[in-house]
Amino acid sequence: MSEKKIFAEVGEKEVTRAIVDGFSKRFSEYVESDVIIVGGGPSGLMAGKELAEKGIKVLIIERNNYLGGGFWIGGYLMNKITVRSPGEKVLDELKVPYEEVSEGLFMADGPHACSKLISAACDAGVMIINMTKFDDIVLREGNKVAGVVINWTPVAALPREITCVDPVAMESKMVVDATGHDACVVSSLEERGLIKTKGFGAMWVERSEDLVVEYTGEAHPGLVVMGMSVATLYGLPRMGPTFGAMLLSGKKGAGVIQDKLHEYK
Repeated sequence: MSEKKIFAEVGEKEVTRAIVDGFSKRFSEYVESDVIIVGGGPSGLMAGKELAEKGIKVLIIERNNYLGGGFWIGGYLMNKITVRSPGEKVLDELKVPYEEVSEGLFMADGPHACSKLISAACDAGVMIINMTKFDDIVLREGNKVAGVVINWTPVAALPREITCVDPVAMESKMVVDATGHDACVVSSLEERGLIKTKGFGAMWVERSEDLVVEYTGEAHPGLVVMGMSVATLYGLPRMGPTFGAMLLSGKKGAGVIQDKLHEYK
C-alpha cells in the first residue's frame, strides 16, 4: 500500500543542520551586543522590548527553559497576575485583556499576558538565549561592567567529578541585572568588593512598587538594576505577586540605558 505524502521529504540530517547552523549564526552575531539583560522576567523582557524598538542590539539571557518568571505563573501557582494602577497602561500597550477587580487593581491571565510580552520583545528584535546561566561578570578599565560570562544551566547540576566545562564570555556596552531577588550580577560585584547589597525586606506592596521604580537605575558603571534586584540591592520591601512595578521598572531602566549608551560608546 502506497503512503500519501503530506510533508516535504526532509530527514534528520537536514533538521539537525538547520538547528545547529541557525543557532550558531545568531549566537555569533550577539557575542558583542549593545545591551545584555540577565533575566527574562517581566522587567527584563519589558526593557528589552523598549530598547530593541529603538534599534538597540539586545541580548536576553535566561537560566530557565521558559521566559517570564513569576509573570507566567502568578502567585501561589494560581496563574492570574495583578497590576496596580498605572500598570494597566502597559497591559493596554501590549493588548492584554484584563478586568478591574477593585479600584486601582487589575487582573489578567498570566500565560496570556506573558505570551504577549514575550512576543512583543521578539517582534522588536530581541535575541533570547534560554537554559543559560549567568556565571560571572566581565570588567574593564575602572571596573566598568563590560559583559557577562555564561554557561549552560545544566552544567551547574553536573556531578562534581565532571565540572570542567569552561564558560564563554559575551561583551556589551551595558549589562542589566533583572534576575529578581537573587540579584546575580550585583552579587558578582559584591564578591569583588565593588558594591554592597542590603537584602530585600519584608512584604509591603504599597511601599515596594513605588520604591522599586524609584530606585531603578545605574548601580555601578555599566550595570543597570531593575525589577526585584533593586529591592535586594537597596534593602527595599518585597512586593509579592503583583507586577505593575516590574513592567514600569523595565520601562524606566530602558530609558536610563538609552541615556547611558551615549556615554559608553
